Order: sequence, then C-alpha cells, then structure tokens
Amino acid sequence: MPESPPSPTSETEPPAITLLNSGKPDEALRSAAESLNSARQQAEDDDKASEQVFSALGVLGDVQREIGEAEAAEASYREALELAAKHSIAPLRLARVRTQLATLLDFSQRETLAAPLYEQAISDYEALNPDDLSAAQIRNNLAMIYKGLGKYALAEQHYLRSLEIIELQMGRDSEEVASVYNNLGSLYYTAGFPDQAKEMFAEGLGIRQKMLGADHPDVAQSLCNIATAKHELGENEAALLDFEQSLRILELHIKNEASSYEAVGRDYISLVESLGQEKKASAFQKRMEKMLATV
Repeated sequence: MPESPPSPTSETEPPAITLLNSGKPDEALRSAAESLNSARQQAEDDDKASEQVFSALGVLGDVQREIGEAEAAEASYREALELAAKHSIAPLRLARVRTQLATLLDFSQRETLAAPLYEQAISDYEALNPDDLSAAQIRNNLAMIYKGLGKYALAEQHYLRSLEIIELQMGRDSEEVASVYNNLGSLYYTAGFPDQAKEMFAEGLGIRQKMLGADHPDVAQSLCNIATAKHELGENEAALLDFEQSLRILELHIKNEASSYEAVGRDYISLVESLGQEKKASAFQKRMEKMLATV
C-alpha cells in the first residue's frame, strides 16, 4: 500500500488540519474552504498572493481526502497544479501537492497516472536535497507501481536508491530499512530470482528481530517470506521450520493476526501436503481451526 511521505514540519500547521486532527472534520472542511476564499480574494488584488491560493487548495485537498471526498480532493490538487503552471510556486510546496495527488491516484488504482507525478515530486525534493527522506518514501511507492507493471529493472532502481537514502538518514537498524529489504525480496521473487529474494528477506528479518524482538508479527511475516523463497529453491525442510516458527508467533497474537495466521497456515498446509505428509497437514488443519475459533 502506498504511503504518504512525512509532511514538512518547518511551517505552522494550518487551522483546518489542527481541527481535522482534533476530530472535527466538518469544522476542518469549513475552515479550509474559508481560507481558500480569503486567499482568492487577496489574489484578485495582489498577483503575488497566488502561492497562498496554491497552499489553501492543498490544505483543502488534504481535508477532503481525509474525510473520504476523494473526487473533490483530486479536483483541489489538480487546480493547485494548474495554478503552479502559471505562477512561481516554492518547490517544496509543489512537491508536496504532487505527492498528495499521486498518492490519491495510487490508492484508487490509477497507478499509470500516479507514476509521472511521483517522478516529478522526486525531482522537486532531490533538487533541494539529493538525500531527501520524503523522496526515498516516494521512490518506495513508485517501485511498487513499476513492479506491478512488470518493469522490474525500474522498480529495483527505485528500491535500491530508497534503501540508500533511508539507511543514510535513519541508520540501518530501523523498521523503514527492514520494510524496503522486504519489498526488494518480493520484487526479486516475483521477477524469478529466489536466491536474491531469500537474501533480501533475511536482511529484513535480522533487522526486525533486533528492533522488534523475536515474537513480533512483522518477524512472522519475514519468516513466511523466507520460507516461500526457500521452497522455491527446493529447501523444503528449512522452509517448513520457518513456516512453523512464523505460525508460532502469529498464534501468540491470534486476536489481531487471525487473517495472517490463516493465510500462512494454508501455505504451510500446501507445502506439507506436497511433501506427502498428509497426517501432519491434517493435524495442523485441526489446530488452525481450533485457534481461529478462539477469535
């Protein structure tokens, strides 16, 4: 799932966003609309106020998106970008609105429209700072799109650059780095390179175990991923052990991880059955049903 990069923190939070974060969506929408109207009126007398209109459109789009008015948010973001084509807008503001629109399109499964906006936003951010953390997150989102489109080389390029920036800015031992390693592993697996996938999954697992502890659900996810790669490589006994460890962890968190537990359990059963161990598969099937019944 695409993620929005962290918003710049150097500016004062707009009142509409404060209201939104306080659980007052109607007031937030009203405040954002009033700020936009005020900025438009000022721009009628002062052409330099166009950047205020641009910012107000961006805030309105943010509020509309958060309250579920996706079409209205898209219209606000697009109007802001049309305004930017006619007036000089600060690159950081422009990058942020492009990113917000791209993320909105990405969420609505219009990836081919989101991709060029992500590319432009990356250029905007990196023109100000080649190692910008927001650009790294955008690269991660963009890589997911290119992976889905079968453009594996482009996806790899963005994942690797994202990994480089995040490690530089946040250090190797961070969940963000582990997540990119996991994404790289998924890319290599999908592209038909299980050896490289296994290596990337192992890197992510090591970081997660160090940062989150041995029994965290994200560790279980990494173990399941490695098991899948090992199975593809014919390392079935090792894959079984990883699946079993993953399932043990998920059982500890069954109330919140029931769907993940069932999905991993079904993969495990399929592998066990393929190895001719029907009794073992049947025994686990009963255990899984019993565990799921407790939720």
